[in-house]
Amino acid sequence: MSIETPSGFADLGVPAALVASLAARGIDAPFPIQTKTLPDTLAGRDVLGRGKTGSGKTLAFALPLVARLHGARTAPNRPAGLVLAPTRELATQITATVEPLAKASGLTVTTIFGGVAQSRQVSALRAGADIVVACPGRLEDLMRQKLISLDAVRVTVIDEADHMADLGFLPGVTRILAATPADAQRLLFSATLDNGVDKLVKRFLRNEVLHSTEEANSPVAAMTHHVFHVGNAEAKKALVHNLASGSGRRILFMRTKHHARKLAKQLTDAGVPSVDLHGNLSQPARDRNLAAFSSGQARVLVATDIAARGVHVDDVELVVHVDPPAEHKAYLHRSGRTARAGSAGDVVTLVLPEQRKDAAALLRRAGINAKPQEVSADSAQVQALVGERAPYQAPAAKPVQPVKAQGPKRTPAPRSGGQPRRGGGGGRRGSRGQARSGSSRAART
Repeated sequence: MSIETPSGFADLGVPAALVASLAARGIDAPFPIQTKTLPDTLAGRDVLGRGKTGSGKTLAFALPLVARLHGARTAPNRPAGLVLAPTRELATQITATVEPLAKASGLTVTTIFGGVAQSRQVSALRAGADIVVACPGRLEDLMRQKLISLDAVRVTVIDEADHMADLGFLPGVTRILAATPADAQRLLFSATLDNGVDKLVKRFLRNEVLHSTEEANSPVAAMTHHVFHVGNAEAKKALVHNLASGSGRRILFMRTKHHARKLAKQLTDAGVPSVDLHGNLSQPARDRNLAAFSSGQARVLVATDIAARGVHVDDVELVVHVDPPAEHKAYLHRSGRTARAGSAGDVVTLVLPEQRKDAAALLRRAGINAKPQEVSADSAQVQALVGERAPYQAPAAKPVQPVKAQGPKRTPAPRSGGQPRRGGGGGRRGSRGQARSGSSRAART
């Protein structure tokens, strides 16, 4: 006698309203991490979920979070659900996944992170937000100001716990979890359990169930890796411009903010609409650039590692490591921006002669077995990845700043008696004294 396995979200115990919300967005079949975790999370158990990037972890915790809070009566500044994320980008993406589900259950969601004024966030809390998606820094600020209390939290989710550890956030996460009720449900999702994540699990999760989909650091099956050796910096530049010129979405990863900004401008000027994403941008600028990439207004996103985890955009067909990352986990997370949720994608690593030894070691640690190929911008392997070229798009003209009208020059009035200022021309002592006096006045102003 065969045992039937759940084939849909309803079979896993997901409430009908949430199943309908998913179906309205074309989501009707759960992924492995969701199939494994949902029966336990919906039953209220603490769960430790491990899975590689792009495996569907966000929906795996969003569904039980909303389902378990259905009918919650939330008081001002006392949310019932909490999701912690390491970056603003990831917090925003999580909110975008949770909001439609929350709306279907009559719940409200707000996002809390730094880099923007807190007034709007405080207003949402006072209005009684049911679910808070937050970065640890700003959340602790609001806790210190007594603008939020976590004593009514019924479900807490920690997403990308290993990245929290990499960024040094675990002390803050520990303080935040300690402020939630000890008997609340806790869900922790992480690719690895190193750097102190295991201590978090031991302290805060009770009788947790571990669910894992493959090895956390294993490459995605639908992802094809290419290693391109280039002869020099000029050949690399031509190759990058060629790879960026296809009609589909692609992400180019750089090591520094300056080079990401510079390459995005060069590509846009060359007729390939591109935006940059890095830590020097304000939050509104980040949101604007990410929205342009998501909508297709810009086909290319040039990013630093800030986008290696928190950018969940569908149909990214190509990821290019213009600058190979420093360590293998960053390689896997960068690469995970393509081939998401069962789709196929390609990953290209560009390697200069002086980088070959380090790049080989990096790929070996990442479990990538791709034979290096010597290429130029016009090689057949490159053309196959470029695919259909997008038409040239002239860069938008920058608005001309109006020149302020200048009035007639005003001649300073002579001192009484028409005498020149003493010490104004010949006395070194006088001029030095004036400079000292002027700087003193400026400092006081």
